[in-house]
Amino acid sequence: MDVVLPGGRDVRGTLDEPDDPSDPETIVVACPPHPQQGGTRSDQRLTAVSDALGERGIACLRFDYGAWDEGRAEQDDVRNAIRWACERFARVGLFGFSFGATMALCAAADSELWAVCALAPDSGEAMAADADAVAALDEIGSPTRILAAERDSTADWEPVVERARENRIEVDELAADHFFVGQSGKVAERVATFFDESR
Repeated sequence: MDVVLPGGRDVRGTLDEPDDPSDPETIVVACPPHPQQGGTRSDQRLTAVSDALGERGIACLRFDYGAWDEGRAEQDDVRNAIRWACERFARVGLFGFSFGATMALCAAADSELWAVCALAPDSGEAMAADADAVAALDEIGSPTRILAAERDSTADWEPVVERARENRIEVDELAADHFFVGQSGKVAERVATFFDESR
């Protein structure tokens, strides 16, 4: 189901509802990768995660950011997606890949969420204005998991992983590159299992 999200920007999403909604009160908001590099709600990692969540009876909202604003308004897009979900579901989780993982961590720092999972996050400084995923980790009060790729030469992920471990946030390092080529299903299972076990 297509939805229009609140806020002053043109932000649209797709609500994926499971065939068997065993947990109709729970949803995960999924943040896409960099929009200027082709990142959309149709990203294969997002759709794989949504499918895996659906198999567990959990809904997923995948959305596209509004007009590019160097990462500033994109953080508001994430918060507005969270707000839309909170008005309809009792428990809201947050997932993001790459740029979306950075946006998710930054938005999670000042949001009340059931759980947060970031796949291949970047520290944020070079990727988006006013985005500091490392500092955000100090403020997130929800159960959180970081999934990082050991051969990632695209994202500045090491500072995120280091801070996460300092804060006793679970980190899962996978033998993959930034794009997890051929591993979308494997990644989706790990992400969905985390959310499932956090219920």
